[in-house]
Parts: sequence; structure tokens; C-alpha cells
Amino acid sequence: MSVTITMPRLGESVEEGTIGRWLKAIGDRVEKDEPLVEIITDKVNVEVPSPAAGLLTSIVVDEGQSAKTGAVLAVLDGEQGAGALRVRAARAEPDSPTMSQPSAVVAAPPANAATEVDDAAARTSPLVRRLAREHGIDLAAIAGTGLGGRVTREDVEAAIAARTQSPTIPAVPQAAEPPPVAVAEGTKLADWAALTPMRRAIAEHMTRSATTVPRVTICYEIDVTGIARLRERGQAGFREREGFELTYAPFMGAAAAACLREFPILNARYEESNGRPGIRARAEINLGIAVGLDDGLIVPVIRGADGLSIAGMARAIRSLATRARSKALAPDDVRGGTFTLNNTGAFGAISSQPIINEGQAAILTMEAVARRPVVIGGPDGESIAIRSMMGSCLTFDHRILDGLQAGRFMQALKKRLEAYGPETTLQ
Repeated sequence: MSVTITMPRLGESVEEGTIGRWLKAIGDRVEKDEPLVEIITDKVNVEVPSPAAGLLTSIVVDEGQSAKTGAVLAVLDGEQGAGALRVRAARAEPDSPTMSQPSAVVAAPPANAATEVDDAAARTSPLVRRLAREHGIDLAAIAGTGLGGRVTREDVEAAIAARTQSPTIPAVPQAAEPPPVAVAEGTKLADWAALTPMRRAIAEHMTRSATTVPRVTICYEIDVTGIARLRERGQAGFREREGFELTYAPFMGAAAAACLREFPILNARYEESNGRPGIRARAEINLGIAVGLDDGLIVPVIRGADGLSIAGMARAIRSLATRARSKALAPDDVRGGTFTLNNTGAFGAISSQPIINEGQAAILTMEAVARRPVVIGGPDGESIAIRSMMGSCLTFDHRILDGLQAGRFMQALKKRLEAYGPETTLQ
């Protein structure tokens, strides 16, 4: 019995994903719950397990191509691999950026149709085919060393290396490359390089948000000297208990979650119902934490963030960031975010204007913390003192709220953060 593998829904407002890598090739045996394919969106890079055991008989969407949620990605022969291999009847163009519907899968060929099954393309993985396309290698000219004569990645790489020594491998005609694009001096990039699936997904997502959401950014300066002193005094004990450093992020996350309870409009979303625009309130406060990766950005979600202590917030942030950087996030880890926190200050930024995560009302930044002289007031008048100061910027959707609500939210956030001190309880 055939089992279809479909594109899962990988996050709120995410309608499609890109195949980053097939972890199995056509003809491979797959066990139930074994990782089958790596899927990339602007929010997550996740390995999807197989829902059943069997032979992988058809790959409908190649690596680098996109498909809508629910579209067929591949087909398994669930009858313990008894069926013959099947190949696709139609294939999207190699450079096609998206595909809304998968091509049909044809039935297994009869025994005398061995030529179709033995076709070079049918005996290779999408990764091998893409590598061959990129280097103009004719797969039919290569003697495969893999199982059943399959051409492997190593075979193609050997052919590429051999062609540089002696051009004996026939080349497939290639389309003209786009004209070179200037690259900033000091980078290690080529003159032109195609976007990775993750980079392309981020680009599309951010473009939609930037072009559809009327956004406004306001910035505040916050005195976090109390938090700095708390960290200085309690860092050793916290590190011994938890195994990692106490940063400013959990204080910001806890304060933001508490303020969202007080100002629920910033936890809402703009939504149309029956053609009528409106604002959808959301009871859960699910805080998205932006995590920078070498090749993109992921925003995993802390659910029920308003119910966490500062130490609990620190653990949640640490866990999500670690799993994001090791590509171990699950689809549920990026679903349902209602508000986003971005630590732009980690790189020394003092002010920024972030783009709102689509489907949310606002995004908040933590800028760099710097010690500097500040005029402060006291019972004896004004004085100058060295304080730890941090900037924080809020970008909000002007369709949902105005500067009044945004300003009140930031005032409440500032008050909470400035109230933290050495005596604050972390647990």
C-alpha cells in the first residue's frame, strides 16, 4: 500500500516550505519515524520523520524547490518494499522557485520496461542530480558505484575532478548565468550566488511584511543598573545551579510578557473575516525569540511566557537557542508566536528598526548595554553617575494600535526593568 508524504504546516502563517535535503534516495528502505527530509522555512529548519516504514519509491519535489502546505512531497511503498520503483511522470523545471501542485506519480512499470527504471536520473538522489546540473555533468556517461549501479555523489565529484584534468565527460548545455552582482569588499562571496532556501524564505517573508504592514518604530532608553548589579552578585551561583550565564534577555522577556498581559492589544493580530478587517485578540502570550544562525534567522516560541519566572525564562531561551543552532527544533517550537523579542544589542547595536513578524502586532528589541555618565535626580538635587544604560525599540503595526498604546507599553516595560535589582528573586 502506498503512503504519501505531504508538506506539514510548520508555523502560523507559513503556507509553504522548501526542500533543503532529502535524507533518503529513491529505492532506500525507510523505517517508521526515521528522518526522511529536511524542510526549510524562514522560521525553522526541521527534519520530518517518515509516517510509515517501506521503500521510498518516488520523490515529487526536488531539493531547492518549494511546495504548499499539504502538497505531496514523496511516496513510500508501505508493503515492506515489495513494489517496484516508480518515477515521476512530470517534473518541475530545475530552477523553478515554487510549485503549487505536485506532479502525478505513475504506476510501477512492467518487467520488460527496465529501461525506464534504469534511467540514470531515476537511480540518483535529488542532491546528485542538482550537483550534476550545476557542473554540466551527463549522468548517463558515469558508471555508478552505488547499490544497483546507482550514481552517487562521490561518482559525480570524481567526474568533476576528472574533467578539470581532461574534459572527457560530456557537458549538459547550461543556461546563461545572471550577470555578476557587486559584492562588498572583504567578504568571501563569489560575484553572484543563488539564495539558499532559508535565505529565500526569509526574503519573501520579510518583503511581505514590509510591504503590507504600516509600521512605526519608537525607541526608549532604560536604566538597567539594577539588573547589572544583580548579575554581578549572583552570576557565580546562577552558573553553578543552571550551568550557563545569566544574561539580560530573561529579564527583558519576563518584563515584556508581564506588560503584554497589561496591554493585550500588542498581543493581538490584524485579521480579515468574511472580507471585513478586524483585530483578533489572543489569550496566550507566546514569546518568539529571534535566534541568529550563520545562514539565516529562526524565531522559536516560548509558550505561556507570562507564567515563567526569570530563571524559567532563562532556561527556555537557552534551550530554544541551543536547539535552533543545532537544527534540532520541532515544528511545534515555531508555531503560535504572538510577540517577538530580538536581541540586536548582542552585536553592539544601539538602535534598530526591526520588521514585524507577519501575523503579529509588534516586535521588541534589546540594544547594547553600555556604562556611561547619566544625570540623575535625588533628594539633594541632580548629580552625575555612571549607569548601565540600554536602548529598546518597539516596531508596531499601525493598523492595530497607535502611538498612545505603544508609548504606554514601553513606559510600563521601562518601569519594570528599572525596578529589578540585587534583591530580585530569580526563581
